[in-house]
Amino acid sequence: MSSTISYIKENRSRYIEELNEYLRIPSVSAENEHKADMYRAAKFTVQKLKDAGMTTAKIFDTNGHPIVFAEIKVSASKPTILFYGHYDVQPAGDLKLWNTKPFEPTVIGDKLFARGATDDKGQLFVHIKSVEALMKTVGELPLNVKYLIEGEEEIGSENLDVFINKNKDLLKCDAVVISDTSLYAPGVPTLTYGLRGLCYMEIEVTGPNRDLHSGTYGGAVANPVNVLDDMISKLHDKKGKITIDNFYDDVIKLTKAERENFKKLKFSEKAYAKEIGVAELAGEEGYTTLERQWARPTLDCNGINGGYTGEGAKTIIPSKASAKISMRLVPNQDPKKIEKLFTKYIKQLAPKSVKVSVTSLHGGYPVVTPIDSKATLVASKAMEKAFKKKIVYMKEGGSIPVVATFAKELKAPTVLMGLGLDSENLHSPNEHFSLTHFMLGIESSVYFLEEFGK
Repeated sequence: MSSTISYIKENRSRYIEELNEYLRIPSVSAENEHKADMYRAAKFTVQKLKDAGMTTAKIFDTNGHPIVFAEIKVSASKPTILFYGHYDVQPAGDLKLWNTKPFEPTVIGDKLFARGATDDKGQLFVHIKSVEALMKTVGELPLNVKYLIEGEEEIGSENLDVFINKNKDLLKCDAVVISDTSLYAPGVPTLTYGLRGLCYMEIEVTGPNRDLHSGTYGGAVANPVNVLDDMISKLHDKKGKITIDNFYDDVIKLTKAERENFKKLKFSEKAYAKEIGVAELAGEEGYTTLERQWARPTLDCNGINGGYTGEGAKTIIPSKASAKISMRLVPNQDPKKIEKLFTKYIKQLAPKSVKVSVTSLHGGYPVVTPIDSKATLVASKAMEKAFKKKIVYMKEGGSIPVVATFAKELKAPTVLMGLGLDSENLHSPNEHFSLTHFMLGIESSVYFLEEFGK
């Protein structure tokens, strides 16, 4: 084992160079102009899996972006681990807000800046390099390994569930390992045991049949932007509670033990507010910030579009306005049920002076992973050994819908071995990844494979 860890440290520069090559591919799944880049990223992933020693590594086409599968069979008597990750990334957004070019990786100190660095190419690469390190130093793996790497995570994984359902035998495993979550704090080994679900909706408000002059028609016609803003403002009450009828019916209350566990983490609301640049925090009354983030459902407007926002003046009453709304759900809430409740409530809020349509974009179920599963216990020991600190367990506010699918279709527990940080600007300009955590992640993955193989 010491030779494997030495090999990892000796190859640090090469690992970073290869990761940089991966990050240069603008594999933005949400934008059609990057369709060729998506396939290029899938081919790159396949090649790195082959380089790592996988006997099988291939691309499966879907109705959307391709899925990569790889495996190496050691022995039918040995357990099987399935690593999941995604090679697609978020759009770069406003380039003026980036300090470096989003698809030209730049190392500044311990941080590697690029779109996809922490979400999820950097974290995914950890588990490719851990297998490579074992194959190069030991010559074989202590267990069977499979990879399932998709290109649609950032747009709802529309084709993934279908693929998993049709390929249960191919994907059969004893446990799934995912590194697409966060460490609680820098240098603190962390396992996430709960994720919120998602219900992602779009509202479109239509008023007049064309844009109108706001002087000629102002005061006579409902303005879709004004109407939409008013509707959104009514989705919360003054105490931060979501006003949708029956929204909280299935929410499971926090246990005393969970609240006590959250307190032990010694979270600083003052430091948190300072880090994100706000004067004070806000949210549902009666809950701490960690409870709001990890164990309470939320509703947020992610973006509004309508009217004229270009340079100079154009005084109009716009014909249409739209907004995207995401709701993060907690265990026992059903995204399909919430979708219906949301649609019904929005229609009730809409005045007769406009037409309103509501569309579901995608959703996912909330999950709680078994904290006492063999895989989780092994992962905790592995991370403690690499980081040389005691493991921390936490919930996370984000969503990884495929975790629920793995539990349902493969009957396999999932280990959420997060290696990023919430402060690393995933989905924002200047996304980055700690190279220290990257290297510790490779070591953690090696220790995990060795121990789980026993």
